[in-house]
Amino acid sequence: MYGKNSYNEKGMFENKELRDKIVKSYLRSIQADPMGQYPLPDVYALPKIASLRSKIENVMRRQGYKDGHWMYKGAKMPHIWPVFHEAFPEAKWVIVRRKTDDIINSCLKTGFMSAFGSGKIQKAVGAQTTREGWEWWVNEHQKRFEEMLGAGLNAQIVWPERMVDGDYSEIKGLINWLALEWKEGEVRKFIEPKLWKARKKGRNNGTYND
Repeated sequence: MYGKNSYNEKGMFENKELRDKIVKSYLRSIQADPMGQYPLPDVYALPKIASLRSKIENVMRRQGYKDGHWMYKGAKMPHIWPVFHEAFPEAKWVIVRRKTDDIINSCLKTGFMSAFGSGKIQKAVGAQTTREGWEWWVNEHQKRFEEMLGAGLNAQIVWPERMVDGDYSEIKGLINWLALEWKEGEVRKFIEPKLWKARKKGRNNGTYND
């Protein structure tokens, strides 16, 4: 698992082996960007991954998994969701949302999010600036979310920023839906609003849009 770094003080909470050896390897094999920036996969022409379920389960067992709930967090999942849905049709999907401007501003300040600094890539997506390139990228994710919901995946949307603003109703409902135990004290301790201070400063009062 990845620990905290300069971009995320809490840690990335990603399974490194699953991400690098399965997800990124697959993206490379279909000539998509393994970083999930550009080019993105053609979600309508995704080849299957042979024995994907058993490959993932073998990794989990090697890592010590025995039984019970488990989760895979992956920012690239929206662009390859049909492949994983076929392997795990019973899975529950959590779609994590954030305001478009906040995502773009974060990308612009994050060193490894660099694809749309390229004029060639900007031109390829019909953008004239780096910001417009990232706006295109966010829109592509939103299209995938709509397709996932339209395809009938067992999914729920969550806006974590609401918790920072003191509204726990959505995340509590999500935890119950996942058949997990709600522990509000631990949730409050984990959020640490001070980590959101810079993001909230000067933030507009726009509404949340699914």
